[in-house]
Amino acid sequence: MYMKFLRLICYGVILTAACAAPTQPTPSDAPIAHASAMPHTPTTYYVASDGLDENPGTLAAPWRTIQHAVDSVSAGDTILVRGGVYTEAVTIQASGTAVGWITLQSYTGETAVLDGSALANPDSALLTIANQSYLLIDGLELRNQRSSRAQDTPMGIFITGAAHHITLRHNHIHHIENNGGANGNAHGLAVYGTAAPTAIHDIRIENNDLHDLKLGNSEALVLNGNVTDFIISGNTIHDNDNIGIDLIGFEGTAPDPAYDQARAGVVSDNVVYNIDTLANPAYGGEQAAAAIYVDGGTDIIIERNRVYQSNFGIEIASEHNGRATSYITVRNNLIYHNHVAGLSMGGYDPQRGSTHHCAILNNTFFENDANQSFTGELSIQFDTHDNIIQNNIFVANAQSLFMTNGYAQNNDNLVDYNLYFAPAGAANSSWEWQTVWYDGFAAYQAGTGNDAHALFADPQLVNMVAPDLRLLAASPAIDRGDNTALAGDVDFAGNGRIVNGAIDLGAYEFSSPGFWLYLALVR
Repeated sequence: MYMKFLRLICYGVILTAACAAPTQPTPSDAPIAHASAMPHTPTTYYVASDGLDENPGTLAAPWRTIQHAVDSVSAGDTILVRGGVYTEAVTIQASGTAVGWITLQSYTGETAVLDGSALANPDSALLTIANQSYLLIDGLELRNQRSSRAQDTPMGIFITGAAHHITLRHNHIHHIENNGGANGNAHGLAVYGTAAPTAIHDIRIENNDLHDLKLGNSEALVLNGNVTDFIISGNTIHDNDNIGIDLIGFEGTAPDPAYDQARAGVVSDNVVYNIDTLANPAYGGEQAAAAIYVDGGTDIIIERNRVYQSNFGIEIASEHNGRATSYITVRNNLIYHNHVAGLSMGGYDPQRGSTHHCAILNNTFFENDANQSFTGELSIQFDTHDNIIQNNIFVANAQSLFMTNGYAQNNDNLVDYNLYFAPAGAANSSWEWQTVWYDGFAAYQAGTGNDAHALFADPQLVNMVAPDLRLLAASPAIDRGDNTALAGDVDFAGNGRIVNGAIDLGAYEFSSPGFWLYLALVR
């Protein structure tokens, strides 16, 4: 019941065009270079708000529009856009090469702003890339693409078709809004793999800032359909009214169901907070959005993220009957003060899908279910099997509730080597497993067979108020983990995972105060 509502995607002409064949020549029909042909020399061109498109595009005589610039460049060229506001929607229709990427970026020390506030058509993206490759978009601000019509889908950046080798970094995307009521949709940054079998691949989305987005039924940053080999890292995503990061499968985005699944990627080192559907008209006052959500994706690592003050911290679930989220590794994350649950997995009712072969390892869960809605730190829903929940620290709030599991379809899941702590103490804390409630840690262990190597103890964290979730020297979590390779090589802070031959519980390996002081000084 806590998943996002069914989104109503209305891209219309955009997606129809995106499904067309790639515009770049294939190896079989590419022109043959002749000895007399002059090789292209990579050139830097300039755009300025007081330029003219009739100019040569030099620093002294820049072009006026970004669209003219991207229509004029070749592989290896760079476009530097001077600071200012550009009221245009840009479509890139050129590709670079493996040795000559095309770069579009703000001029050093200045910010180029794509602003949609005066555009006639808000049913589009401020920047669109369809079926192009070897592109770097760096340091742009994209803002104020708004619509009051539910059928429109405003976006900041949209990548679609069979694009590949695209890097988006240091971009600032905000105030992208659909204000058309309960059926609206909008995205800050969307990657839609709409071709098959050729996937969108080798996508890097790094160090961007996405905030103040009104998304309706959709998401701030989404990869949907035939998308593979991606990295989403170092982004800050906050104060949005629906899901922060979403990795989706099985929505019919790709024309062949066999390829309709975001997969083989890494989501790491992001900060995601204040993700809340409470004021979103699509949700009727329900709080149902996750900071990071995998809905039907597979083979994805989610690590070293800080997620807090969102409806859910992380969800690995499926909204589609007979379909699964699978082979997801959630490790070394800090998940705290989220409104409903720290992590949720499985289908939210028997008409939905399943979660299987996922691993939840070495995370620190701290005082989630802040609404005290009797969901707990961990929500296990319909049809979960062959998952691992291990080496985590769970610190509950005043409810002293760790786990809820209202479905009997819960098979072959390994739960062990975790640490639990709550104000009510071991004897008065609660777990639900396969619809059965257990009061007390010993009763939970005996009744479920889970957590034979677990402990209930104060984890001795540096600061339980701030919070600072590192381990103190006296922490019982030190050297208490199972030395599984699934936990990864480094902890949340990037330090080595196995110290003194053993792994610690939670997101951090213990380091002495002197080490942290040294780290603060060198940074």
